[in-house]
Amino acid sequence: MSLGVTHSLAGGNDVSRPPRRFPAQWEPCDAVWLAWPHNLETWPGHFEGIPEAFGVFAHAIAESTPVKILASGHLADQCRRVLQVTSSSGTSRPSARDIEIVDIPTNDCWIRDFGPTFVHEGDRLLAVNWHFNAWGGKYEPHDLDQAAGAKIARSAGLRCLKAELTLEGGALETDGSGRLLVHSACVLDDNRNPGVSAQQLAERFYQYLGIDEIAWVDGGLIPGDDTDGHIDQIARFVDRENVVVAVAESEDVPFAEALEANFRQIRLWAKQTSPEVTAHRLPVPPPRTVDGHSVPQSYCNFLRLGPDRILIPTFAHAASDERAIGILQELCPGVEVQGVPCEKIAWGLGALHCASCHQPAPPIVA
Repeated sequence: MSLGVTHSLAGGNDVSRPPRRFPAQWEPCDAVWLAWPHNLETWPGHFEGIPEAFGVFAHAIAESTPVKILASGHLADQCRRVLQVTSSSGTSRPSARDIEIVDIPTNDCWIRDFGPTFVHEGDRLLAVNWHFNAWGGKYEPHDLDQAAGAKIARSAGLRCLKAELTLEGGALETDGSGRLLVHSACVLDDNRNPGVSAQQLAERFYQYLGIDEIAWVDGGLIPGDDTDGHIDQIARFVDRENVVVAVAESEDVPFAEALEANFRQIRLWAKQTSPEVTAHRLPVPPPRTVDGHSVPQSYCNFLRLGPDRILIPTFAHAASDERAIGILQELCPGVEVQGVPCEKIAWGLGALHCASCHQPAPPIVA
């Protein structure tokens, strides 16, 4: 599936469509959900320091947005202890008032992918719960993660819609106006939805999320990506008129052309869609390996906290980190862009967006 072909399902589509809308992340946010890290195999041989890194992340979010952390049994106790000695600034302080620990067990911490996707339905918020099979069956066990989405919805007091698709939240990027970016290698993967065509998938997105235009990306991936192409490592909207795309900082980087293909495709779509969108380059940091394995690092994996804040991952590479912060700051005047250290978290093959699940505010009904 080439991005040269987009699905536009507005108008004469005969698919039953509830009054739903998938809101953008710059819209008001009621809470951010996290899952406390505990799976040693996610950071083999390098788990030390990971809970503290998550504590710093949680405090950074809590400066503006309530945080709910999934942690069960002894992990809840560990979470409380770590929160008492960490903060977004790295200084000791009591646990933030707006951090709540929720007793829901998990297998892993990548809650963006196993958590629900929240949408507006009429005058209420709805949780769409995808089937989760650990990125195409790559990791076992994942039973607790699969069950967590519905439990999150129940804890939030929301109706939960069980979607008939195997999917992860990190595969979806919207502008809040019915347009969606996806990478075809991920969402059309036979290990997720065997036999489901692009047209059928587009109709499901229309039904579940109110999406009426899909741009399919099929360029290359950052080495180390185990998701088959989550869009939250590749391209992100910063508003309805601008999208940032991960590219290599120089042509000498081995995967430079692979990422450049994504940029060319998205730039082409951006000029063809209406209203028009401008594509901007967001260079990734220099390639990094840990114990011989590539670590996927992308500044596209930022977390937007409503209209006023962006938390962007930093990777202990000052020049690249500062450049990325500057690009987002220039594109988002008046928005606070704050770096959060992710050089340790990224060894687990994800960063801030992967490790969080934002819950939008309910719709405002006139």
